[in-house]
Amino acid sequence: MRLLLDTHVVLWHFSGERELSALARDAIAAADDLLFSVVSFAEVGVKASVGKLDVPDDLQSRIADAGVRTLALSPTHGLAVSGLPVHHRDPFDRLIIAQAMIERLTVVTADARFHAYGIQLLQA
Repeated sequence: MRLLLDTHVVLWHFSGERELSALARDAIAAADDLLFSVVSFAEVGVKASVGKLDVPDDLQSRIADAGVRTLALSPTHGLAVSGLPVHHRDPFDRLIIAQAMIERLTVVTADARFHAYGIQLLQA
């Protein structure tokens, strides 16, 4: 299984703020491929810059050390957002949804609004 971890899932894991569901933990442990979008790094940076989030200096290396690969944002991913219905207004989440659709990834998230897009989801 190839999993795309939503931004909050990774932040919860490293901060210990919230525990993931047993199903999500088991799927992550057994996954063939774990991915974290470059879009999520941008989201973290934006939220940190406006004081909404504290980010550890070593976040990128901690993610890589955990065996999670970074999923790049391609022109195809970016342009695919234009074809999405506006069930979700957050531009970062819409990009993650487009990436999941194009790359056929299962998204690990707690965001119920992702369901409206018909992508494969795993409840965080």
